[in-house]
Amino acid sequence: MDAGSRSISSEKSRAAVQRPPLQEAGSRPYMPSLSTSSRDPSAKCYGDRFIPNRSAMDMDMAHYLLTEPKKDKENMAASPSKEAYRRLLAEKLLNNRTRILAFRNKPPEPENTLAADTVSSHQAKPAKQRRYIPQSAERTLDAPDLVDDYYLNLMDWGSSNVLSIALGDTMYLWDASSGSTSELVTVDEDNGPITSVSWAPDGRHLAIGLNSSDIQLWDTSSSRLLRTLKGVHESRVGSLAWNNNILTTGGMDGRIVNNDVRIRDHAVQTYQGHSQEVCGLKWSGSGQQLASGGNDNLLHIWDVSMASSMPSAGRNQWLHRLEDHTAAVKALAWCPFQSNLLATGGGGSDRCIKFWNTHTGACLNSVDTGSQVCALLWNKNERELLSSHGFTQNQLTLWKYPSMVKMAELTGHTSRVLFMAQSPDGCTVASAAADETLRFWNVFGTPEVAKPAAKASSHTGMFNSFNHIR
Repeated sequence: MDAGSRSISSEKSRAAVQRPPLQEAGSRPYMPSLSTSSRDPSAKCYGDRFIPNRSAMDMDMAHYLLTEPKKDKENMAASPSKEAYRRLLAEKLLNNRTRILAFRNKPPEPENTLAADTVSSHQAKPAKQRRYIPQSAERTLDAPDLVDDYYLNLMDWGSSNVLSIALGDTMYLWDASSGSTSELVTVDEDNGPITSVSWAPDGRHLAIGLNSSDIQLWDTSSSRLLRTLKGVHESRVGSLAWNNNILTTGGMDGRIVNNDVRIRDHAVQTYQGHSQEVCGLKWSGSGQQLASGGNDNLLHIWDVSMASSMPSAGRNQWLHRLEDHTAAVKALAWCPFQSNLLATGGGGSDRCIKFWNTHTGACLNSVDTGSQVCALLWNKNERELLSSHGFTQNQLTLWKYPSMVKMAELTGHTSRVLFMAQSPDGCTVASAAADETLRFWNVFGTPEVAKPAAKASSHTGMFNSFNHIR
């Protein structure tokens, strides 16, 4: 079992009061022209052959050297006087020369051939430098009262560059642009603690799942509670995922529910496939497929085309039911450069990262990491995958995909790294661990062109009707 426990002593609570949250802690190859128009017109060009100057040749000597050995073979029994005559004649004719062709002038330099230009072009191309990966955290903040529970999802980074993190019963917002911290809400003990959090695509509205099974929707720009979804689950809501105006929730009751936040009767579809708590939910980038992982060691792939638009239809059948993991499946990450590629991570009894083709349900690869896999993030700019782990090293590991060669291991946390979130530009990763620290890593480098954060005002359409919902 990978579940954590939430037991905080009174002494620890007093210490947390003295330690404010979220404060600083210690092309194509070149083709050469065959034209000689740019050369000296008086110069002769013979292509790739060298033809010697005939004025440097002695044709009589050449004829003698070519025919004399043959005559010797035909007249092997020559008299001593004839042999002496032959040697004397050869000495006078050859004048101690043995070469038929004499090169008096230095051969010209060879023409620039296609092969030579191709090689030179490859040599001139600069080699791509290996990216420097800092081994220490860029910033460390205190996170007192962070619940040590593997099945929860207590941190998310929105498109407006604000990071949300739940510490016990309180939701905090940390603005990465200014470094300021604000408290959004503290829920009462009957509803708390907070068990999940997820930003809407607009980066302004925030969904909060509670231990009481309620889900709250907040407008963070005005710190106003817009709506509370009740009766969706029978127990705590540990996972949330947005797909445009649909908020998908996963609970300890094993149910997955699609909630249309624009309408009064918000529960529009229910997915039933898990027998234990749903601890991982992720929609694909296209919004066509939903991945869910549970404490029953199961991974399900649900296709939106198979979901019924009729609320009365109730449950929906999964596209794939994958049983390869041998522990809870919490870590889920859709590949940003291949829409049907999904990476999943298993708990302490499994320790594996697996890759799936979600169209066919085939397992493409499985890598034993040696420790509990808590979270997974793809690099948006390179073919790399980042994983966070528990016992024994509590490290973050950067992998090169698809070879799965370790590029770096980032250490610093002293307890399992339960949660990770990625900045909107894809460069910085925040990690929160059971050691009650929040660390920021510049692990994914700097993109060539940073994409500006989307404006919140252009994405508020889905929430316009909240003023009319009571």
